[in-house]
Amino acid sequence: MDIFRSFDVSASGMAAQKRRIDTIASNLANINTTRTPEGGPYRRRDVVFETVLIDETEGLEGVRLQDVVEDQRPPRAVYDPGHPDADENGYVLMPNIDLIEEMVNMMLATRAYEANVNAFNITRTLYQKALEIGR
Repeated sequence: MDIFRSFDVSASGMAAQKRRIDTIASNLANINTTRTPEGGPYRRRDVVFETVLIDETEGLEGVRLQDVVEDQRPPRAVYDPGHPDADENGYVLMPNIDLIEEMVNMMLATRAYEANVNAFNITRTLYQKALEIGR
């Protein structure tokens, strides 16, 4: 087995979770965005991951971003007659973003990223110890 393959697995996990964190940050930044170039309020986005084969002989699989998809839940109608985007009844369509859901997702992505960093560091330490034995 190539000793660097386990590093590749951890690195793929870190890269995937970084993209997830970036997507969540975009959702949080646009939590009150009522106008987009496509028209209407910002739509929450989520990442879709897929496995990727890193070493066929060892069966090692990593992960990569397959797609970033828009949430299909409808926007929230909020009564705010003074808002420039309010309709004739005083309702504004707001993004379908739940702050608590996004913060939980951010914590999960951060923990997954940290787990991959720890796996990377443990692998590095094991290889360093193996090299010290040969001295």
